[in-house]
Amino acid sequence: QVQLVESGGGLVEPGGSLRLSCAASASIFNAYFMGWYRQAPGNQRDLVAVITSDGTTNYADSVKGRFAISRGNAKNPVFLQMNSLKPEDTAIYYCKVNLRGGVIWGQGTQVTVSS
Repeated sequence: QVQLVESGGGLVEPGGSLRLSCAASASIFNAYFMGWYRQAPGNQRDLVAVITSDGTTNYADSVKGRFAISRGNAKNPVFLQMNSLKPEDTAIYYCKVNLRGGVIWGQGTQVTVSS
């Protein structure tokens, strides 16, 4: 089973930027849907951004204009550029890849926005 590992999280001041990466333990081909989700303490896991195989993107209203999702390669399939970060963006961020054979989730990376 392919595993996903997120990286790039950390502590950043309000207004700062982070770039999240999602690395796969084996090459991923033919992913038809990839996304980033986040979960803050006490909250459910919410969609942040998604991208389809044809490059169509969709964003949560709260991050539109600040975050950008992009496709990478077979070993690093998806990235999330986060700009103008706010304290309410603090959460654990997860990448997800949808394949024909199933769904793969990463283990998450912590993003903390605080001064």
